[in-house]
Amino acid sequence: MSGAAIGIETGVDAGDGAGEDRPTGVKPELLAPAGDRDCVRAAVANGADAVYFGLKRHNARIRAANFDGLDLAETMAFLHRYGVKGYVTLNTLVFPSELEDVEATIRQLSDAGTDALIVQDLGLTRLIRAVAPELEIHGSTQMSITSEEGVRLAAELGCSRVILARELSLEEVRRVRAESTIPVEVFVHGALCVAYSGQCLTSEALGGRSANRGECAQACRMPYQIVCDGRDVDLGRTQYLLSPQDLAAYDLIPELIRAGVSSLKIEGRLKTPEYVANITRHYRRAIDEAWAGRPVEFSPREVEEMEMSFSRGFSHGFLDGPDHKILVRGDYAKKRGVPLGAVEDVGRAGVRMRLATGVKPGDGLVFDGDDETGVPEQGGRVYEVIAIDDRDPSRVELRFGREALDLSRIVRGQPAWKTDDPELTARLRRSFEGPPTRLVGVDVRVRAAVGEPLRVEARSATGHVATAVGEAPLAPAQTKPADEALFREQLGRLGGTSYRLDALAAEIEGGPMVPKSVLNQCRRDLAARLDAAADAPPLRPTAAGPVLPSLLGPLRAEAQRQARERREGESPRLAVLCRRTDQIEAAANAGATTIYADYQDIKQYKDAVAEARRVGLAIYLASPRIEKPAERNLFKFLAKAGADGLLVRNAGGLAFCAEESTPFVADFSMNAANPLTVDLFHERGARRTTASYDLDAGQLFDLIDAVPADWLEVVIHQQIPMFHMEHCVFCAFLSPGTDHTNCGRPCDDHDVKLRDRVGKEHPLKADVGCRNTLFNAVPQTAAEFLPRLIARGVRNLRIEFLDDAPEAVERTVTLYRETAAGLRDGKTLWRELKASNQYGVTRGPLAVL
Repeated sequence: MSGAAIGIETGVDAGDGAGEDRPTGVKPELLAPAGDRDCVRAAVANGADAVYFGLKRHNARIRAANFDGLDLAETMAFLHRYGVKGYVTLNTLVFPSELEDVEATIRQLSDAGTDALIVQDLGLTRLIRAVAPELEIHGSTQMSITSEEGVRLAAELGCSRVILARELSLEEVRRVRAESTIPVEVFVHGALCVAYSGQCLTSEALGGRSANRGECAQACRMPYQIVCDGRDVDLGRTQYLLSPQDLAAYDLIPELIRAGVSSLKIEGRLKTPEYVANITRHYRRAIDEAWAGRPVEFSPREVEEMEMSFSRGFSHGFLDGPDHKILVRGDYAKKRGVPLGAVEDVGRAGVRMRLATGVKPGDGLVFDGDDETGVPEQGGRVYEVIAIDDRDPSRVELRFGREALDLSRIVRGQPAWKTDDPELTARLRRSFEGPPTRLVGVDVRVRAAVGEPLRVEARSATGHVATAVGEAPLAPAQTKPADEALFREQLGRLGGTSYRLDALAAEIEGGPMVPKSVLNQCRRDLAARLDAAADAPPLRPTAAGPVLPSLLGPLRAEAQRQARERREGESPRLAVLCRRTDQIEAAANAGATTIYADYQDIKQYKDAVAEARRVGLAIYLASPRIEKPAERNLFKFLAKAGADGLLVRNAGGLAFCAEESTPFVADFSMNAANPLTVDLFHERGARRTTASYDLDAGQLFDLIDAVPADWLEVVIHQQIPMFHMEHCVFCAFLSPGTDHTNCGRPCDDHDVKLRDRVGKEHPLKADVGCRNTLFNAVPQTAAEFLPRLIARGVRNLRIEFLDDAPEAVERTVTLYRETAAGLRDGKTLWRELKASNQYGVTRGPLAVL
């Protein structure tokens, strides 16, 4: 990346006027996104302390341009010249067949000088530690870390930092940080997912595109209709019920610093270089001002500039705590920029309106459409701005290029937005194009003595050292001997490099004559050697040969031992997950061997345990998928219900079961997609681990072949839990309240579904923590694969129910039990299930083999 432009300097001295409330400790890192090389340059130019980016594989933003092995070393060298760290995202789940490629990738990243890997897959941490024990690991937000237990788990696995879930409030961030043993990172700007990262299965369920594999289809940005108790709820133009506004926490930077956050992260690896430049520049200033003890204050114009780069509307997200009226506007889901005003009148040549912000020729505009009235969305560039009221300069007529808009279809009152400002875009682009201006300070020491070669030593602010020595001994000066001023003038001519001369110390003996040509050559040598020192990747130990055989070999040996000892004709065990107590008896009547209870009202768990005891079945109680700092006592409550164990869905549950020696099954939300992750949970005491829902049929069979079959549980029938959200749709749209304290709990009294664009009505449920889950309307079945699963040794199968009547539960379990026993084939089971459900059934991701 030679010749890239570098913009502003980092670090602001407090100087005069610094407040008394200046923070202490370590100044937090500003971490910027990069989807391509221009974005890397833009981030560095505008003050980033670190940049994160992904490869063309194993990356949660697979649609970005991304990087490959050919430009990786060059990218890292470029970053290190400016003292900027580079983190590479390996933040997807890893499938069994990919482990060898991932091992090779880890070696490549370590050799290239990558400063840290950002990782989602828990099992991958073990592979990284085995391959490159000194390479840092950062636990991705895809790990769904929401509590101190989550941080502790990540630390135990070798992570040196964790990125907290975006659903935590500022107070929750403080609590987690106060108890954590490793630094925490927090998102401060950018797009928000409505679902917890790492817990969204919507793209997978509806389109076979896994968000846990970087292929999110953004189903949250689609329109939905609320159906409450069988009737449509009229919300007017509000239809984007799951599309959050963007996070913008620039004014909370002082509080985040005081909370002890070590890294402040900007989202946006799919955004433009101009976006990266814009947002990085503003947050650089916010951090520097806060660190100097001064207030962080952005003018309306500065906020508008950030909105112009990308905005669906700005909010604090969940950092202020849940306010379900604020997170989602609901009237649009795309980038909108800045509100410009509403149409007052439409003439033959233009549109008249009162402007809410400035506009000029060349700016881009869009006029909102309205599906109900048939008014289309239209957009174009302003050709001319004509003042129409001498007393009110905000009233103008906007004219557009010929045939740019159909003025006959623009109506009074129609909202307009300013979506593009070419002048701003050009200014942002200039910040990272052209000659470099972000410079690394260099301290120089010169020794000039008669009879010795000139010796110049340089130390950069980034910690690199270089020495240059003249070729010949210095002779005495005949007229004017060398002095410090000469050295500063000649050695300070560092134009065209990434350095600037800061301090200079000179040791001069005997009045030497130092030719400028010698000084110039030393200066050039120093710059080149400092570059070479920065470019050199750190020397890290890596394993001499492949490590996977030693990690996976014991698992395969145990799998083979279990296969040899498996009794001929051993029947599979059918666990049934029930969400109502009347489903338990039906499951027992149909031949279930174990019950899982997953209730919205956990006070009813005692009834579930009593019913399971009555019908003679073991019962495990499901924990919520998310555990926050104030919710630790929930596990004690579950344990008091007297069940046989827990169905664990988060790190808090893992920690509780380990501390209390409570039997548990690790559920799907733990994202076990490869044998390393399954082995990890087995070592931590899991009786069984649920195979990840991200696996297709071929990948599932690969996993089955790689681990002992008795360690796995495979869900063969369910309605996929698609979105799992802190955002409460019940509160946002069916209540006058703002959170659980004043919403009136409509979730307790109403049956709510969300209808999508194709007419399917997906059930919406709330859990004990008021978190919402949207379930797929169409049950997913492994019916056609059931005989093969059993033939491959799988003996732990699970069926899950949602709102199914007891009769449906008994019939469905019976069908699966008879198929597992060989009394019917998989295709017959598929047909019978399809005929008995409103929307039929789907193979979901299992369709791929």
